[in-house]
Order: sequence, then structure tokens, then C-alpha cells
Amino acid sequence: MKYARLGKSGLEVSAITLGCMSFGESQRGGHPWTLSEEHSRPLIKQALEAGITTFDTANVYSDGSSEEILGRALRDFSNRDDYVLATKAHGRMRPGPNGAGLSRRAILAEIDHSLTRLGTDHVDLYQIHRWDPLTPIAETMEALHDVVKAGKARYIGASSMFAWHFATAQHTADLGGFTRFVSMQDQYNLLNREEEREMLPYCLDQGVGVLPWSPLARGRLTRDWDDSTSRSETDEFGKSLYKQQEAGDRKIADAVALIARERGVPRAQVALAWVRQQPAVTSPIVGATKASHLTDAVASVELTLTEDELASLAADYLPRAPEGF
Repeated sequence: MKYARLGKSGLEVSAITLGCMSFGESQRGGHPWTLSEEHSRPLIKQALEAGITTFDTANVYSDGSSEEILGRALRDFSNRDDYVLATKAHGRMRPGPNGAGLSRRAILAEIDHSLTRLGTDHVDLYQIHRWDPLTPIAETMEALHDVVKAGKARYIGASSMFAWHFATAQHTADLGGFTRFVSMQDQYNLLNREEEREMLPYCLDQGVGVLPWSPLARGRLTRDWDDSTSRSETDEFGKSLYKQQEAGDRKIADAVALIARERGVPRAQVALAWVRQQPAVTSPIVGATKASHLTDAVASVELTLTEDELASLAADYLPRAPEGF
């Protein structure tokens, strides 16, 4: 495994981050494809043994049970100083007023709830899961600053939003003397490269680390185009993605398959290697429901694509409207 600084911060993360959305009890608001604790723990242990030190979850994943499963496994399999723990807040956790969003009340409540579920006194990276149009950004940034100053989070990060939103948040932090975001977690893969327009150049300019979610395009780049999985058949959010330029996307998926055959490696390794070789990217977030998913993710760190291969993978991309946030 390789490691890198998260942007210009001092925090070191593994070249692959394990995304923990796939861990969660189905009776707790999970999905049909999420894994129970019994089946999640071996994958978390495998990740640690492979050198993955960075784990990303969120309060809304399976109504908090993802945090609980991850927290117990990390306590059993590792030492707190040896891994980077990230979680997120924004989504609805309870009905009624103040049950969602990024108000001061919500942030200060949700960090405590997350820490309880994770069984720790701090997270290394506390992220806002989306932009909250109903709360003044100054209120959000000051609340996050107070979370850091209270020792409950070491760094803060953001997730999918427009680049002008992110720039506004960083500028607000500077004006108020608040903690700045050190990371951006956004959707970035061979089938969705719209972040190359503004967000990724901004992150490079500002020294912000990028942790792409869905680097395999919900698995579309790892299998034949018309094949399906239990997740693709039941993931309502995923069904809304990758439909705008389907003809071009099929060609991209075929290019991934061709290079994989020529290299003698699984398609997932090729698609991940492409993401990792993009200049703004620090650590792709990879979900896993099988041991092979982790094996491929780790192996991709050692796969370097040639300039010709990179060009062939990018050749058929067609612009599209931003999606996923």
C-alpha cells in the first residue's frame, strides 16, 4: 500500500479508502445489498491487513449501523492511532425539525451521536455530506470549527456540491478565522468527469485533497454493460446515474475491458488506476461486498497506465449535466 498527504494538510491517508456504505443492518434502514456485521467484519480486517488505513462512513448509512459495525471492528482489529476514521453529516436522521441539515444544532448533535456509535472520542475527518441551502454557510463553518476546537474532529471535509459553493465555504472560513476544509469527496470516474471543469482545478490550486466516490461508476466499469447485480437492481439512487450519454459510456466501458484483457487484470483495476493517476486525486473511496473487491482495489495501486492507455480511456467521453448532488 502507498500513502499520501491529504491535500496540503499533514494528514496521511492510504492510496485506497474503504467506503463503508455497504456495511449495515438491513432492518436499520439498510439496503438489500448491505452486509450484516458478521459479513462486514472480515472485509474490514482484510482491508487493515492489506495496509488500508483510511475508512469512510456516514451517519445516514443504514441509520447509523454502518458506524457501529465499523467502530467495533476497528477497535477489535487495530489501534486507534493506526487508522484514519472519517464520517459525514447532513442527511436526515430523525423525523421532524432539526433532524437533518447543517445547522449549528444539527452538527453539534450529530458529531456526538456519531462518536457514540463509532465508540471513539474523535474522528480524523468530519465531512459535510452535501450543501445545505437552508443554513447560512457562516453558521455551518463556525459550528464545524467548534467541533475541531473541542477535539472531536481533527480535520473537516466536504462532499458533492458546486465549485462555487465550495469556494464560498472556504472564503467564509478565511473571513471568520474558522477551520478550512482539507478535502473534497465528489463523484469522479471515467463515466462522470464533469468535476474536471471547475472543482478539481480549484482543489489543486487550493491544496485540497480529493477522495472520489464511485470511482468504478457503481460497478458499471467492472462488468459487461448489460449485466446487473443485486445492488444495481435495488439501488434507487444508482439507477439515476450514467444515463445521459449511454452510447459513449458503453464505448468507455469497452475500452476498459480491452485494456484489462491486454494487461491480464480485472477491469476494476484498470478503472481505479485511471482515477488514481489523475492529478487532483488523493485516494479513491472503494466499497466492498466481496474479498475480491478489496484485492482488486489494492492491486490497482501498483498498476500504472501508459499515456496511450489513458488517452484511449478518455477518448469517448461526452459532456453531461452534473449529477449525484
